[in-house]
Amino acid sequence: MRVLPTRRIAASALCTALVLGAAGTALATAPDSEGGVARTVSRAPVPRAEALLGQTEALGDLGTVLTPATNLLNTVLKADNGQLSKEEAKKLGDATKGAIAQAKDKAKAPAQPPGTSPSASATSPVKLLPADLRDDQLDALGKAVDALLGAVTSGKADQVEPAVENVVTALVNVSAATLLGSEMRAADLPGLPPS
Repeated sequence: MRVLPTRRIAASALCTALVLGAAGTALATAPDSEGGVARTVSRAPVPRAEALLGQTEALGDLGTVLTPATNLLNTVLKADNGQLSKEEAKKLGDATKGAIAQAKDKAKAPAQPPGTSPSASATSPVKLLPADLRDDQLDALGKAVDALLGAVTSGKADQVEPAVENVVTALVNVSAATLLGSEMRAADLPGLPPS
């Protein structure tokens, strides 16, 4: 077998390194689109971004209330006869009531830029709601939670079921008031009755 001279191997390795190095640099600096023209990235905000941000924040606030409230409900429903120790009831109740207070402190609706009005599509009309509707529902939820906490520490299992149902109803009302008060689009699930 014939052995290649060292110079030829070194020259081949050098050429390969130069070609791959140049190709790598060319690929790294190649235009990002077809035809050799680089894309221009638009920095304009999303249309109605402020209103949409208000909607997403309202949904986030809703989650802030739902999570501790459902934790309380789950714990009660899994407990023996729906009874909790006073310490556990206080801990879960404080978390839920703290979330309710936090939700009440948040802004109720997204701020509208001067000279604009809330927009709505033809398929999702925005109904004007009383400004304090959501606060009223949060207050009702707080009262329902207080009643539930009383029931789960009373030693009377028959008081728990109606108290749980009242909290669930209050959570649904808070959810509805949040969604309606935040100018959310109407649900478009197939089979829903017309509103």
